[in-house]
Amino acid sequence: MANKTSIVKGTRDFGPQEMAKRNYIFNTIRSVYELYGFQQIETPAMETLGTLMGKYGEEGDKLLFKVLNSGDYLSKVADDELLERNALRLAAKLCEKGLRYDLTVPFARYVVMHREELQLPFKRYQVQPVWRADRPQKGRYREFYQFDGDVVGSDSLLNEVELMQIVDTVFSRFGVRVAIKINNRKILTGIAEVIGAADKIVDITVAIDKLDKIGIDNVNAELREDGLSDAQIEKLQPIIMLEGTNDEKLNTIASVLKDSETGLKGVDETRYILDTLKTLQLANEMQLDLTLARGLNYYTGAIFEVKALDTPMGSISGGGRYDNLTGIFGMPGLSGVGISFGVDRIYDVLNALDLYPADSLQTSQLLFINFGERETAYCLPFVAKARAAGIRTEMFPDAAKMKKQMAYANAKQIPFVALAGENEMNAQKLTLKNMASGEQQLVTIEELISIISA
Repeated sequence: MANKTSIVKGTRDFGPQEMAKRNYIFNTIRSVYELYGFQQIETPAMETLGTLMGKYGEEGDKLLFKVLNSGDYLSKVADDELLERNALRLAAKLCEKGLRYDLTVPFARYVVMHREELQLPFKRYQVQPVWRADRPQKGRYREFYQFDGDVVGSDSLLNEVELMQIVDTVFSRFGVRVAIKINNRKILTGIAEVIGAADKIVDITVAIDKLDKIGIDNVNAELREDGLSDAQIEKLQPIIMLEGTNDEKLNTIASVLKDSETGLKGVDETRYILDTLKTLQLANEMQLDLTLARGLNYYTGAIFEVKALDTPMGSISGGGRYDNLTGIFGMPGLSGVGISFGVDRIYDVLNALDLYPADSLQTSQLLFINFGERETAYCLPFVAKARAAGIRTEMFPDAAKMKKQMAYANAKQIPFVALAGENEMNAQKLTLKNMASGEQQLVTIEELISIISA
């Protein structure tokens, strides 16, 4: 019995309609990035594990897809190592490459390798798939696309301001109402300092970043498991549950962090970003969220996350400032800040809210009916003229029954059909049928082009 054909869990096929929708997403985001002077690059699907490991924290490293070495990959492994069945140790010997986990670390590697070619500050965008060995569930895939924009070589907070404008513009163009959440890793570091747990900053950020998913009780339990005392956890509660306006939260947290130089610097940076954005009148609300941690270890300053307001979904965009990510590749002191749009989640949000424009499907606009060799020979020059005028045009390839050709036009939602029989050829014209109204009219090719292009 033949095996049932399937695809890998957590991956998806995309047909023509899905790809038209995805291209609408790609083109919308791309056009906004380019408005702000960003340029496109691409990097390989595979990177060395030396590039990838240790950049995403312990949890991130576990989600890396490792690629088995080619050739005799067992030649360097002793029999006792195989019998030991230590998966991590074996993977280190059997795998030298991995599929990229995100686009930011490969970008940092790219900057270091191409630094002599780049004009700083360098503004890049990149849209490619990434892979994570995660448990598939709604809105979470093992293979998915990210659409990143980063600026490296500038410490200015104007970069953060522009990135928030980009986010606001993109989702306004999509017609999606979002909350743009902001925090600062320096504020989180300051919080860890004032509760007496400076050495637990990574554990604290990883735990509180899960607040929306697992709730405060489970976050506290995780903090306790990570070694925080009940007194430290108690001090943390009013901070992470802080409410009020952005200004009120900033004033409160500034008083809490009065003895933390790092924490106060984070407050000042956040205040500058929010105050500047107030003057720019964004369409979407900026929210200071002190529970926002974004678990990736390389963030050092402002961090962002975007959530749709009208449909349940996880983060659909996020990012932040990383002060020395390129340092791990031998180029210290180069600051960067970036955002990433989760294309697959945005796709699901636009589907749920039915927000795709009718013309985004990019189907054919005109189908020429095939009545036979003589009629086809007459129509082909008109087909070429329609295409030259920018009209998406098909000629049905076979002289099939009229009913079948019309069914093809209906199935593909082609709005116009052109027919040419004996009468049309004698008049040097075409019959143009509007498939929605059923109206038919005898027209020249120029009239046809004018009607469809209107």
